[in-house]
Amino acid sequence: MRLLLVRHGQTPTNVDYLLDTAVPGPGLTELGERQAAALPAALAGEDIEAIYVSTLIRTQLTAAPLAAARGLDVIVRAGIREVFAGDLEMLPGDTEAGHVYMRTVFAWAAGDTELRMPGGESGAEALGRFDAVVAEAAGSGAAAVALVSHGAAIRMWTAARAANVDVAFAAAHPLDNTGVVVLEGSPADGWKALSWAGAVVAPTGESGPAGQAVEEDLP
Repeated sequence: MRLLLVRHGQTPTNVDYLLDTAVPGPGLTELGERQAAALPAALAGEDIEAIYVSTLIRTQLTAAPLAAARGLDVIVRAGIREVFAGDLEMLPGDTEAGHVYMRTVFAWAAGDTELRMPGGESGAEALGRFDAVVAEAAGSGAAAVALVSHGAAIRMWTAARAANVDVAFAAAHPLDNTGVVVLEGSPADGWKALSWAGAVVAPTGESGPAGQAVEEDLP
């Protein structure tokens, strides 16, 4: 299966750089709305047969133009919501709170899944809920599925589950609003990242660190 992990469009709290993870969350900025409107053209080459979104409003608004263009209903699943910030909720992301949040997320991706976000969920819980939605999508029979989710959740899951993306790569490559990570595989056979925000990801076995971007742009 081809799996497209799409980050939502820009929100007001993205602009203010806040750790905003609670449901239902804010809507999109004007830029975010334009980003969402551009998704159907950006993904025109993808044979998307199902679209999943989280319980946060921003993913649903982001997916709406794509769903309309493809004549699909969105499927809402809490499992692909953002990593819950717990005690760090609504604190500035460019302070120690943000560093704790991201260190915890990437510790989970590295295998320390019993670690818990302060006042929030554990890595086992966060990965487990995301895995469950991916498994549902894979079991749907669709050849290509888009999951409109959130930046930290996408980077965490991809670093944990894609054979050719490591934590160092995911940590060094933030995903812009409506950025897309494309993977191929299945829950049984594992996953390989094909591209990250338009850059081809090196297959396992090529020179350089796992997940190194070897091309800057895709046609």
